[in-house]
Amino acid sequence: MAFNHGVTTSERSTSVISTASVSAGIPIVFGTSPVNMSALAAAPVNKPILAYSYSEAAQALGYSDNWEAYTLCEFMDVYFRLNALKPAIFVNVLDPSIHKTAVTTTSMNLVDKAVKISVTGIMHDAALVVKSADAVTTYVKNTDYTVAFDSDGNTVVSVKTGGTIPTNATALSIAYTKLDPTAVDVNDIIGGLDAVTGAMTGLELVNGVFPRFGLVPGLILAPGYSQDPTVAAVMVAKAGNINSTFTALALTDIPTDTVKVYTGVPAWKNTNGYTSPLQVALWPKVSKGGKQYHMSTHIACAIGVADAANEGVPVASPSNKALVIDAAVLADGTEVFLGPDQANYLNSQGIMTALNFVGGFKGWGNYTGAYPVSTDPKDVFISIRRMFIWAKNSIVLTYWNQVDNPATPRLIETITDSINIWLNGLTASGYLLGGRVEFNWADNPVTDLMAGKFKFQLFITPPGPAQELAFVLEYDATYLQTLFG
Repeated sequence: MAFNHGVTTSERSTSVISTASVSAGIPIVFGTSPVNMSALAAAPVNKPILAYSYSEAAQALGYSDNWEAYTLCEFMDVYFRLNALKPAIFVNVLDPSIHKTAVTTTSMNLVDKAVKISVTGIMHDAALVVKSADAVTTYVKNTDYTVAFDSDGNTVVSVKTGGTIPTNATALSIAYTKLDPTAVDVNDIIGGLDAVTGAMTGLELVNGVFPRFGLVPGLILAPGYSQDPTVAAVMVAKAGNINSTFTALALTDIPTDTVKVYTGVPAWKNTNGYTSPLQVALWPKVSKGGKQYHMSTHIACAIGVADAANEGVPVASPSNKALVIDAAVLADGTEVFLGPDQANYLNSQGIMTALNFVGGFKGWGNYTGAYPVSTDPKDVFISIRRMFIWAKNSIVLTYWNQVDNPATPRLIETITDSINIWLNGLTASGYLLGGRVEFNWADNPVTDLMAGKFKFQLFITPPGPAQELAFVLEYDATYLQTLFG
């Protein structure tokens, strides 16, 4: 030890660890988009795209109002435009090299020296060939003509001044290849892992989010596909095992083309296994201004708005929260009119719906798909389930750096003190009714300690939703005395 004469100082790490921030409601959405309009060098296929705004998402993935064909665009519209939320993660599974259709040469009229092809999904690549009306002369892109998209995603071929297209030309013959969203099926959404290359596709890419962005997805959606029981089952499986570490919640729709009456929804839900505590079963569809949306899209936004109002803590249920819609509908556009009795019946069967009763349309229902088979509060209440998910993910991120540190009393005290301070803060803020962590001898046998295994018991009680308020009214005759002053 070096000689020292006087006073010295030093520092050591703070014994209390601040909790890592986890955004509980970040959605990861799987579907299709018009990637022929993408501004990226290569179309994003089976690649998670993180976007903080509508323009960022549209530039990366393209945008079209044809939501039946391009399902991710529905989510962009609601999440960014109608609810002003951020961020979201998108995974497009439509592959232009596979899901495409060739259109043979067709003569099209020139109007104001331009041809507008009223078809979305046209790829502006080598397959787009522009010829003279008689199909004899082939013209050169950017020399004889230019190609661009209009605001609706249609392709516009414009005659270029100084090129070889005659000024008196009245038509052009054009051939092209366009995206074919109908070729995308549930297997593309489900995806998998290539045993040779290790490449992930479809829902398997849930595991690719944290390594890429350092973010934990809190909600998993596939609007337009989650009404397929196989897709929903894989969504739930992924929600329960992200990177073998994290947990999320799957928002799954129940079909409205085959299930058209509310009384038939519970039987479909149970028959098709929409019964996990890690999923919310949703029926019917909704609409605004004549545009149809899947319920899962709007409930994800209701969750995001509720979380934002509570500092990112998922303490509030999405039930009785406003939805930016003007109707509940079936797939064929038929409006669905549910009163409290009908909506409550669906709720009693673990199904969330939309109710227009007091204050406009709102999400209605507090239960996960596990209800009514399960009655455990942590499994059946959406808000409590999400609080448990959020707490688990927060603890993983916060204490991962403590793994492999020397197992000393100081380490145990640091962990328990830090967690208790965090829980006390959540309790003081009203996000928990109470919570504590314990490190008990009974939970840690010597053989486990020798093997480097340490178990902490965490107790938390999130407040449940006050879903039934009962008021008893009684006529009190004593107030008749007021008639006599």
